[in-house]
Amino acid sequence: AGNSKSSKSTAVPPGPPMYLDLVYIPNHSNRKNVDVEFFKRVRSSYYVVSGNDAAAEEPSRAVLDSLLEGKAQWDSNMQVTLIPTHDSEVMREWYQDTHEKQQDLNIMVLASSSTVVMQDESFPACKIEL
Repeated sequence: AGNSKSSKSTAVPPGPPMYLDLVYIPNHSNRKNVDVEFFKRVRSSYYVVSGNDAAAEEPSRAVLDSLLEGKAQWDSNMQVTLIPTHDSEVMREWYQDTHEKQQDLNIMVLASSSTVVMQDESFPACKIEL
């Protein structure tokens, strides 16, 4: 019954908000698992936005828009920082299209990343101090 395709379901059931320091947006920020209700309930100072697969719509523009809609309903204007794990076209377009709204909602996107080099391998990294 709960898995019926015709029934509308949300990733996070309605209820009181949870406040966290750091949240990894599930499933590579795919819209099948994250909606406005997620951001109404799961309130964090930092959200990690992963995903680098345009064909799978990861990260999803709908998820990023859901963050704006959900954050607009918070009772405080605490700062939120988005940490993208990849530089994607979706993230760049969303950032440019919604920059003013992000500022109004006190949302900052980390636009630059550092690279860690270990032996013969290098990978992007971000340092977070809580």
